[in-house]
Amino acid sequence: MKARKICVLKAALKTIVVASLLPSASTLVYAQSSVQLYGQVDEWVGEQTFPGGQRAWQVGGGGMSTSYWGLKGAEDLGNGFRAIFTLEDFFRPQNGQYGSFNGDPFFSRNAYVGVESPYGTVTAGRLTTELFVSTILFNPFIDSYTFSPMVYHVLLGVGNFPSFTTDQGAVGAGDWDNAVQYSSPSFNGLSGSVMYALGNTAGQSGAKKWSAQFLYFQGAFAATGVYQYMNFNQAPGDLTQLVPGLKSQSVSQLGLTYDLKYVKLFGQYMYTYNDQQQGSWHVNTTQAGVTVPVGVGAIKASYAYSRDAGGLDQTRKTWAVGYDYPLSKRTDVYAAYLNDHITSESTGNTFGVGIRAKF
Repeated sequence: MKARKICVLKAALKTIVVASLLPSASTLVYAQSSVQLYGQVDEWVGEQTFPGGQRAWQVGGGGMSTSYWGLKGAEDLGNGFRAIFTLEDFFRPQNGQYGSFNGDPFFSRNAYVGVESPYGTVTAGRLTTELFVSTILFNPFIDSYTFSPMVYHVLLGVGNFPSFTTDQGAVGAGDWDNAVQYSSPSFNGLSGSVMYALGNTAGQSGAKKWSAQFLYFQGAFAATGVYQYMNFNQAPGDLTQLVPGLKSQSVSQLGLTYDLKYVKLFGQYMYTYNDQQQGSWHVNTTQAGVTVPVGVGAIKASYAYSRDAGGLDQTRKTWAVGYDYPLSKRTDVYAAYLNDHITSESTGNTFGVGIRAKF
């Protein structure tokens, strides 16, 4: 009888233990998670001459888009919440090196973790800037560092491209380290986001970068507005290494597109203010462009103009034309030409053909 009671007690205890674990077991069984590998390889062949530089024939990686690969994943946490992560690496297929340039970190495109919810998304890590997103979505050549005039005027300028002399452009406008971002849900096509990045250096609590952006997509019309402020580039106090005495930079940009089906119109305006200890200066930048469907492909054309008031007192004029032809849903071929002129420097020219494969 005693032995029987012990057996019953053990069975009851086992039932209690299993029951206590059921919520966790249920979560493990029903939680949905996924991991995805993706990216693109873009290679082009042609000739490139930067303003004030010499001609270079080359096989390059990233004519229409920078080559990259990435991993992203998500896990359903229940009640509309998901844990997410993204790790993305630029690479140069022409020589097999990682990063878009020498010195680029391994996961240079994005490296973050966050939470999605019905109330918005919060992410933290190395993040693509809101200025970069606005710049590429509202010009015909999108994110081409080889053929997009607006990318040249925004992203290849102060501290970003020493091959030619200019104090135009935005400092560190591609990615921010040590950053936190909140992105809102979409409300009838309207969404917003804010981002803040720290210097991560003891005694430098004033080192900061921050930006705010809105995006609006409704039918044939789309618009964006972004403001960005920076008082350091990679480390606190390093702006003066780019331009002597430079203390901070603020950038405001507006963008519009309208799709008429037979032609899509693009327009952008950007105002850049550089706060220097002596002789602060500003830059006005405009861009206009079109894409025109021709067969299954499309002709692209864009013109960007920047005027430097103060500083080096420069004018920059850049235009480009190209044709993109899809071979399939994931592969396209293209040909393009770009002309780039900065005051007091010889004109730059770039032309070439390329192929891009997405996976």
